[in-house]
Amino acid sequence: MSARHFIALPLPDEARRVLAGLTAELPGFAWTPPEQLHVTLRFLGELDADRCAALDAALGAIRVAPFLLPLEGVGAFPPRGHPAVLWAGLGRGHPLLFQLRQRLDDSLLALGLDLDLRTFHPHVTLARLRPDAAPVAAAHYVKRHRDFAGPEFRVTRFTHYSTVLQPGGPLYTVEREFPLGALGS
Repeated sequence: MSARHFIALPLPDEARRVLAGLTAELPGFAWTPPEQLHVTLRFLGELDADRCAALDAALGAIRVAPFLLPLEGVGAFPPRGHPAVLWAGLGRGHPLLFQLRQRLDDSLLALGLDLDLRTFHPHVTLARLRPDAAPVAAAHYVKRHRDFAGPEFRVTRFTHYSTVLQPGGPLYTVEREFPLGALGS
């Protein structure tokens, strides 16, 4: 089975520990294992080795200063109808998060990659809901945790991951990490 690729912000241990504390025994909810919690910046799909090499070269040229992100709020996608995903929010984010996303998109477009044009809603996926999950359980969960506030965390790098779907869930591999730093660093 071929690997799919994505670019994400890894979370520090403390943030993952706090988010793992939000799990609950709810039928039909597939909770994200703590070691896989992250903030997806871009999903890329399948890429060959040449495209991965060009991607990593382009990502290495991106410069954005490190920044802080809060963990705030819980919600569901889609916002109406049967929810498919429970997520933890990042408050209003940080302008540098959106700058990083824009520079990432500019680099990906220059490589000729097709990008999903939906609005960027930065979040951490807490759980995916299977079809047998009760929508009312998701609504109660979101209501109970809507005022969630976790620790702020410092973003100092972004990561190119590959993932292979396995019977026990996805297997993530760090392909390369890219440190954040201001222009000229």
